[in-house]
Amino acid sequence: MPCSVSIFRRFGAPLVRRAADAALPQDCLLCAAPAASSLICPACEARLPRLPAALCPVCALPSPAGAPCGACLKAPPHYDATLAAFAYDFPLDRVIQALKYGSELAAIPFLGNSLADCVHIDSDLIVPLPLHPARLRQRGFNQALEIGRRFAARLELPLAAAICERTHDSAPQASLPWAERQRNVRGAFLCRVDLTGKRVVAVDDVMTTGATLNEFARTLKHAGAAHVTNLVVARTLR
Repeated sequence: MPCSVSIFRRFGAPLVRRAADAALPQDCLLCAAPAASSLICPACEARLPRLPAALCPVCALPSPAGAPCGACLKAPPHYDATLAAFAYDFPLDRVIQALKYGSELAAIPFLGNSLADCVHIDSDLIVPLPLHPARLRQRGFNQALEIGRRFAARLELPLAAAICERTHDSAPQASLPWAERQRNVRGAFLCRVDLTGKRVVAVDDVMTTGATLNEFARTLKHAGAAHVTNLVVARTLR
């Protein structure tokens, strides 16, 4: 059997089947009700957790009158702003977990389009948070890259998919106490290009403590970025 045919059967055919399935009527990922060609049904979409109107413009946590919060004023992070589409809560958390840990690739266009529908931004570069090669091999894809790719295409913004890398495979942030997360990612990223004067948008799926995105922003600023905005599908609220 020719090598190309074998490779297609192993990798290409499942992707074609997934694309075909996505175009046909399907059940809601969350409740199994009819969802037409959407990932989730209208009832579940109406339950997606929204963020409060008044948020700190820097870290996107609730803040009176939308002013910078006390924590960001006391210890300004390396990033300059944070934009999020949703709060990280039920049932959106199930969608993101299905993508990251269940390889539910149909969630990618849904999350990327939801982000593009909720957030409007102009920038010089969209830069997805990189995964360490070992984690990438284990998962098979970088969810931040795939969501960022969809977002960038919708808004016709330039995507820089390979200018940064994760240099060491630190322990998963979710497994650590909040106080240890900053230490865990210190020096974890490398940027290989000059970003002098650039307005950069760093894309990830979820922002919890902000430690990982803060370290990534530090790396981008070290490479010369003039302004870094975090762009996430969901923000964890305290």
